[in-house]
Amino acid sequence: MKIEDLYLWVLENCSMEHIKNWFIYDKNHPLLFNSSLFLGMFLVFYLVYILTKKHTHFRTVYVVLFSLFFYYKAGGNYFILLLISSLLNYFFAGQIHKSNHKGTQRFFLILSSVVNLGILGYFKYTNFLIDSFNNLFHGSFAFKDIVLPIGISFYTFQTMSYTIDVYRKEIEPAKSLLDFTFFVSFFPQLVAGPIVRAKDFIPQIYKKITLTKEETSLALFLIIGGLLKKAIISDYISINFVDRIFDAPNSYTSFENLMAVYGYSLQIYCDFSGYSDMAIGLALLMGFTLPVNFRTPYQSKNITEFWRRWHISLSTWLKDYLYIPLGGNRKGSFWGYFFSSLFFIATIYWAFLHGEESLIPLLAVLGIIILFELSILLSPDKAKSLRSHFNQLTTMLLGGLWHGANLRFIIWGALHGLALSFHKSFKEIFPEKESEKKTVIKRLFSIISIIITFHFVAFCWIFFRAKDFSIAMTIIENIKHLTFVPQQWLTIIEGYQNIFILLVIGFVWHFFPEKWNLFMRKTFQKSPLLFKALILAFVFWIVFATASAGPQPFIYFQF
Repeated sequence: MKIEDLYLWVLENCSMEHIKNWFIYDKNHPLLFNSSLFLGMFLVFYLVYILTKKHTHFRTVYVVLFSLFFYYKAGGNYFILLLISSLLNYFFAGQIHKSNHKGTQRFFLILSSVVNLGILGYFKYTNFLIDSFNNLFHGSFAFKDIVLPIGISFYTFQTMSYTIDVYRKEIEPAKSLLDFTFFVSFFPQLVAGPIVRAKDFIPQIYKKITLTKEETSLALFLIIGGLLKKAIISDYISINFVDRIFDAPNSYTSFENLMAVYGYSLQIYCDFSGYSDMAIGLALLMGFTLPVNFRTPYQSKNITEFWRRWHISLSTWLKDYLYIPLGGNRKGSFWGYFFSSLFFIATIYWAFLHGEESLIPLLAVLGIIILFELSILLSPDKAKSLRSHFNQLTTMLLGGLWHGANLRFIIWGALHGLALSFHKSFKEIFPEKESEKKTVIKRLFSIISIIITFHFVAFCWIFFRAKDFSIAMTIIENIKHLTFVPQQWLTIIEGYQNIFILLVIGFVWHFFPEKWNLFMRKTFQKSPLLFKALILAFVFWIVFATASAGPQPFIYFQF
């Protein structure tokens, strides 16, 4: 770069108007981890943060202020709602802790749940309910479009778990409103998780911040890996391949439709796990430990294992605060039976509604109901299976609704709920024999199990990604007509050469044995500081050089 070019760049990017825009929310360009603006802001923030490590109170105030500013830059004035949520939940938990009367404690717990779910429901489900009402009753009721605050689903679940844990006497309340606001607004995981538990995080606020060379290296390793996943793999295949096909599936061949499904499976993993890696890395640089959110989920041998590896903080939250309170496999509950029964009634109604067009919806619904009933009837312990299956399905239906009030998310949650129920019964009927010997047949069975599980998950992603149910069915219909035409496939692969290279790199990276990942991590940790700095600089250069469309929002920002 010439001196003249550098001078012009400085004039263009460092004018007073440009500097002012750094501090003003722009809904068209929200602040993202994978943006140069965030990088610059974080470096400035971190230089000051290092000086506050020995001053707990000042450090807490400083991080809270920066977190609120980060949320403002990412989501606008909804940072006020975040503050209100923090204040209310701190008050509710405090009242629960102070009272010795069980009725009073229960009252504030219920009030907390109603307020939290009411706020979440208003922003997330009002538009859906109005549209549904108008469609069912041919109404014309109009309501101003409600914009969903960024990250509201994540911090709502965090604040709810805090109040519930105080009620259960599993934790002591935060020492002050400031400390609780720190927990709720902590910027690395604020807008897309991991969902942090108060009992794991709040004690870290009061600890002395110490950061070893190994922890610094691990943090940089995670940030680099997260950036590569998000900006190089996820964004590129999304913009140049996946989005185009999901927007107009009939304009593409069956093979391209199938590859788009594989592409989205990789895209959402790299996007979401990339964010989680960066969040964990940034928090670790600040001396805080966040929970691991992904453990190579597509290596799972069954759907139960998948949910132990995918979005771990959400799946464990649903288990601890929804599935077990519903009764788990110990007892049935009204809500467990109600939501599952409502789903089956709604699907039967939907199938009859589309009966004139095709018998396929009705046959599919009847098949699902029969399989669900068989999974209970064939179980050695039918009563236990009845309870657990209904509670499991309800949990996953509500997990789907957590992502959004849309038929596609409900179907996605239902498919996973049904699969979890089937697998639970399958394990009871055919219990796995524990054996230390890894025979060729056992290895082959493991590989086949991984392939089947991955393809089921990929199939479910079609409904998750498609804009509506009809597009999802169009993609499935197109894939059904897939024929093996080598010359056509090769032509398509050559036309999307960069896409397929990234698909191969992404899946190979994902299926690396754990010991390979540990080896790379240890090698990076042992490397000189200059080498680490050069690698980090090179990665940032690659990220911004290839981001022709600008930094892309993370998929889970919409939830």
